[in-house]
Amino acid sequence: MKSLSSICAGLLFAALAAQCAGAENWPQFHGPGGSGISSVSAPVTWDVQTGRNIRWMQNVPGLGHASPILWGEHIYVATAVRPGAKSELKIGIYGAGESYKEKEAHEWRLLCFDKATGKLIWNKLCHQAVPRQERHTKASHCNSTPATDGSRIVAIFGSEGLFCFDMEGSPLWRKDLGKMDASPWDAPTLQWSFAGSPLLHDGRVVVQCDVLSEQFLAVFDAATGREFWRTARKEVANWCSPAIAQAGGMTQIILNGWKEIGGYDFETGKRIWTMSGGGDIPVPTPLVVGEMAIFTSAHGKYRPLRAVRLSGAAGDVTPPQVEATNEVIVWNHPRLGSYMQTPIALGNRLWSCDWRGVLSCLDQATGQIHYSESLGKAGQAITSSGIAAGERLYFASESGEVFVVPASDTFEVTATNQLGGLCLATPAAADGALFFRTAEKLIAVGNR
Repeated sequence: MKSLSSICAGLLFAALAAQCAGAENWPQFHGPGGSGISSVSAPVTWDVQTGRNIRWMQNVPGLGHASPILWGEHIYVATAVRPGAKSELKIGIYGAGESYKEKEAHEWRLLCFDKATGKLIWNKLCHQAVPRQERHTKASHCNSTPATDGSRIVAIFGSEGLFCFDMEGSPLWRKDLGKMDASPWDAPTLQWSFAGSPLLHDGRVVVQCDVLSEQFLAVFDAATGREFWRTARKEVANWCSPAIAQAGGMTQIILNGWKEIGGYDFETGKRIWTMSGGGDIPVPTPLVVGEMAIFTSAHGKYRPLRAVRLSGAAGDVTPPQVEATNEVIVWNHPRLGSYMQTPIALGNRLWSCDWRGVLSCLDQATGQIHYSESLGKAGQAITSSGIAAGERLYFASESGEVFVVPASDTFEVTATNQLGGLCLATPAAADGALFFRTAEKLIAVGNR
C-alpha cells in the first residue's frame, strides 16, 4: 500500500504535469503551494561565460532578494532602486548585526519580463520614499517575494506597505501595515528589515506580520483590499511566511515562529493549534506535505527540524522538552534545522540545507537520517532555499555557486555551476528552465 507522502507527491506531480499542458506557473515564494517543485527537468550544467545552456540574461536595477515569480509567459520581479548609487551587500557567515543607514529616497519597482526571451516588457514605479526602516548588511529593502493568481499581483515592500497590482503593473490598492521594526527580540536597536512574503489563496491575501511593535496574522480581500480579519499573536519579530494546508476538514493557515507556531482557520482566523520552542530567530516557511507540516528554525540553544501531523492537532501541542515528540509531533531532530532555508520534499524524502551548506536527507514520514553532508567548501554561506526540477535539486550559495544534487537518499554533488554574481534570492523553475536572480541580473538556465 502506498504511503500518504507518496500519494501526495503523486498528486502534486499530476497537478504540475496538467499545468505544463500550458505554461507552468511559479506563483509565489518557493513555487506552487510553497513546494519548491517543478515537474520538468532542467540542465545539470551551464556556463554563463560561453552561454552554454543559458537561454538569456537580463539586468535588474536596484537591490532585492525577492524571488522571481512566473505566470503564463511572463516573469515578475520586485526591486528597490537607490537612484544615483549602488546599495552595498555584505555576504558570508558572520555574527554582526549592523544595519545600513540609507536616508536617500528609494524607488520600489515591479518589472515584467518575457519568459522565453528575457525581453523587458515593462518597468513600473510602485512607490517612492525614504525607507522607513534600515536594513541588515545582508538584506535589502525588497526582501519579500510577490505572489500572483493570474488576475493580480500582491507585494509587501517592507514598512512601505502591502500593495496590489493588476497583471500590467497598474496599482489597485495599498494597505499600510505599520512600521515593520524587524529586529531580533534581544537587540531591539538593530534593524534588519522585513522579509515575510504574502500568499494569494481563494481570492484572499494572507500576510504574517510579526515585528517588535505588533504581531498578527491578517487576511484581505484580493479584489478590494478590505480586511476580513486580523488575529493577534504572541510572538517575537521574525522573517517567516505563511503556508496553506488542507487538514482536519478545513483550510488552515500554517505559521512558523518561536513562541506561537501554529495553525489558524482560513475563514475566521481562529487558532486551531499552537506550539512553542525552537530557534529564537525564525525565518523558514513551513513546508506542507499532505496533512503534515515540516518546521525548522535556528539561533540560540536549539535549531529543530520537526514534523507535525496537522489532522487532529488542537490546542497547545507543545511537548515538555523541545526535543521531545508526542501524538502530533511525529519526529524531531533538535539540532538539525536551518536558520534561513525552507526544506523541500519529494516522494518519501525530505531535504534540509543549513546556512553553512550542510545538506541533510531524511525519510519524510519517520525522520530517519539518510545523510548529512557538506555541499561545498567550509566557510561558504547559503541563504536561498533549494528547489527541485525533475529528479534533481538545486542549491545556490551567496557567492553564486549552484550545487546540483540527485533527489535520492545517496549523497552526490553531480555538478557545481557558477552564476557570476551574488545570489541570496530563491530561484524559480518552470518548463525545463531555472530562473536565478543575482544581485544584478536575472538569468534563465535551460536547454536552448
